[in-house]
Formats: sequence, structure tokens, C-alpha cells
Amino acid sequence: MINIQEKLFQNRYRVDDGRPHIRIRNPEICTEDCQSQACTYACPAACYTLEGKAVTLTTDGCLECGTCRIICSEHQNVDWAYPRGGHGILFKFG
Repeated sequence: MINIQEKLFQNRYRVDDGRPHIRIRNPEICTEDCQSQACTYACPAACYTLEGKAVTLTTDGCLECGTCRIICSEHQNVDWAYPRGGHGILFKFG
């Protein structure tokens, strides 16, 4: 049986150096106003991690699903756009 990490590893991601397509608008909102930090467990690619009370974002490997912007709709603290052409997720199986 293949787990989710093995499936995700089969995809490739072309990083757009210096131009992340997602950013946290105000990191203080994540630590002070957001009680659940749901992005840290809702993101299927685990791009959001919790380090102490701070939420850290690493866009490498993002599946471009938009879960983070939906889960953060209460605070609207995520700037999200598709990566430039030729960058981002390259799905192996479609």
C-alpha cells in the first residue's frame, strides 16, 4: 500500500526562485488572532508548519489546491495566486 507521502514524491515542482506564489500577509495574525492554525494540518502538501506559536510557510511542493486560502477565509491572511507559467507543480499522472 502506498502512503500519501510516496504519492506526493512522484510529482515534481519547479521553484520560481524569489517569486513565491503564496505568502502570509501578516504573521502576527497567525500567532495572536488565529486560535486553530488550521492551515498547518489542512494543507495536503504540508507547506504550513507550526514552529512554537509561529506558522511557517514553504511554498516548494505546493499542490496549488487553494485549501489554505479557504481555510484562512476568516482572517483573509493568505495572498494566493497561481505560479508563473512553467513553474509550480508538475503532476506525474495528469
